[in-house]
Amino acid sequence: MKKDPHTYRHRAYRQVQAPGDLVASSVRVSETDLHILADRVVEREALATVLQCRMAIESYAARHPAFFSSLVPLPPDPLAPPLIRDMLAAGTAAAVGPMAAVAGAIAEHVGRRLLGFGVQEVIVENGGDIFLCRQRDCTVAIFAGQSPLSGRVGLRIEAREMPIAVCTSSGTVGHSLSFGDADSVTVLASSTPLADAVATRLGNEVGRGGGGEGGIRLALEVAGSFTDITGVVVICGELMGAVGRVELVKL
Repeated sequence: MKKDPHTYRHRAYRQVQAPGDLVASSVRVSETDLHILADRVVEREALATVLQCRMAIESYAARHPAFFSSLVPLPPDPLAPPLIRDMLAAGTAAAVGPMAAVAGAIAEHVGRRLLGFGVQEVIVENGGDIFLCRQRDCTVAIFAGQSPLSGRVGLRIEAREMPIAVCTSSGTVGHSLSFGDADSVTVLASSTPLADAVATRLGNEVGRGGGGEGGIRLALEVAGSFTDITGVVVICGELMGAVGRVELVKL
């Protein structure tokens, strides 16, 4: 199954979100495309933070060219900006390159900065990678491309678990590099960069397992080796598997 760049470019899944009492804001800078729900309009603060994030990444990559292209972990750099250190650490933990964590790292950095500006509740979504901080329980739908399960399965998240990361990687949707065959691999964790990187790693494992039931089984086995994630849900076509502390709900 090939990726559908048209569907991804227009982020069709955002049209079914129910913000309730939250206000929607959008920030787009080059490849970064954030959809933000918060208790007030936050576009100005979010844009400034995104520009800072992108400047940090681009400046670091100019001095360390492998940062953009490496598919394997790079050494830690205690002198790097915090965003870069988070990406390097996530790549090392998941055994992937640091750019596998870029969307999650930016989402969390923006979300935490907004909380620091006095926002009480915020959801930052960056291409399927979500930093979630609400004061009530909520349900996050899983978008899984053309799978019949897409949009029909959700994750129930309790308020006491937040802030939390909900990151989804796909081998069939989106422009991010993936060697997997999964329609979606969704990872829950306290760290959004880590959840993003692990989702990429587990998506690759689905491909190594040949997709389908075998690929799901291999990905879930590997998921058990990560002690800092909460749970994982993998969808391939009509098949789904989960491991860890996840509460699945039918939508």
